[in-house]
Amino acid sequence: MFKLKLTPTQVLVLGFASIILGGTLLLMLPISCAAGHSTDFVSSLFTATSAVCVTGLIVVDTGTYWSIFGQVVIMLLIQAGGLGFMTMATLISMMLGRRIGLKERLVIQEALNEFSLQGLVKLIQRILIATALFELSGMALLATRFIPIYGIGKGLYYSLFHSVSAFNNAGFDIIGNFASLTPFVGDVVINFTIMGLIIIGGIGFAVIMDIFYNWHVRRLSLHTKLVLTTTAILIAVGFLFFFCVEYNNPKTLGPLNTPTKALAALFQSITPRTAGFNTIAEGDLTDASKFMTVLLMYTGASPASTGGGIKTTTLATILLAVYAVLKGRDNVNIYGKRLSWTVVMRSLSIAVLALGLVSGVTIILSLVEDQSFINVLYETTSAFGTVGLSTGITPSLSTVSRLALILTMFSGRVGPLTLAVALLQRQHGIKDLYKYPEEKIMVG
Repeated sequence: MFKLKLTPTQVLVLGFASIILGGTLLLMLPISCAAGHSTDFVSSLFTATSAVCVTGLIVVDTGTYWSIFGQVVIMLLIQAGGLGFMTMATLISMMLGRRIGLKERLVIQEALNEFSLQGLVKLIQRILIATALFELSGMALLATRFIPIYGIGKGLYYSLFHSVSAFNNAGFDIIGNFASLTPFVGDVVINFTIMGLIIIGGIGFAVIMDIFYNWHVRRLSLHTKLVLTTTAILIAVGFLFFFCVEYNNPKTLGPLNTPTKALAALFQSITPRTAGFNTIAEGDLTDASKFMTVLLMYTGASPASTGGGIKTTTLATILLAVYAVLKGRDNVNIYGKRLSWTVVMRSLSIAVLALGLVSGVTIILSLVEDQSFINVLYETTSAFGTVGLSTGITPSLSTVSRLALILTMFSGRVGPLTLAVALLQRQHGIKDLYKYPEEKIMVG
């Protein structure tokens, strides 16, 4: 009997695709729609892809279009997408008492970007526990604000939904009317709770575990130090930029008092890191702020996290490599350690593939849609970075554009390099058996 042999990378890609397909079929059911009618395939596919890829781009309003059943389906898809296909599969296997074999461990290793097969099942258990603790803590904090507004039942439901959405960097909200968190622009509890969940979910489970078990900075791994440093720099730079550029913009920060301006600018700096919530109107940002947001969305979160983008460590590695070239050094060094050229080449490959994808889809949308270039670029980068921020053009996009963004979201979640390897590589780890003579060319 014919047996299809798949690499761990291919299993990972097909696993995400199967979850998306299942979610699409559920969202097409009349029970998923608040009005009680079936939803067309493309809109359901777009929503399911956006949820599983923890993006947050929507073609229909989540809070008003979908029923409670539909919203719960979306929340479960967000959870499955944020934790990852193999984490969910491992959880189900453990609940059924099944043994996790070598093949499953290889896929888990690929999904979590781990270097070793040792302790993967225990790591999955810790990830599940940490996720539950952070999401329940976020729910408790949000409940202190949502219950007084919406009542106990609705308040708890809203708190759970937005906590899950924030920790998984999804950006879906059920406030209604495409409002996101704009009604709470000055609410300190809601803002800092959401921002905290976004950052924790975005730094990656490996970093969370490293901090928990090796809390002293000297004991932290190089990966953790690089993630935390890059994340802090990006947040600080983004905050200062948005605070200064949007300070007098009458459509964004202008009407707010200074403390609220600072809070909104900080939120705007954090949310492009694949979160997707917004407390100010994205469509009213200046073009300079939109482009800065594009750069932050392109970077995204960190490896083995709930977010997308090229990842913080990829950006840091490329910048460190450029600095090494400018200084005339042969090695890329940071914190007393040397990065291998394999890591540098992998980082460059990811960045180039991502740039090619974003450029190609942006060209497609520019040809099909009657929108400004910056809004189209914003939409495409948001899809790739699995961010979910939008200038408001998503619901009006044509079928061609929606399908292009579906592919972009999927590529952004599984990773452009992972997807390319899954499609092109038949056997993992093939080494060059010989080397050609070396010769120089002129560059730059």
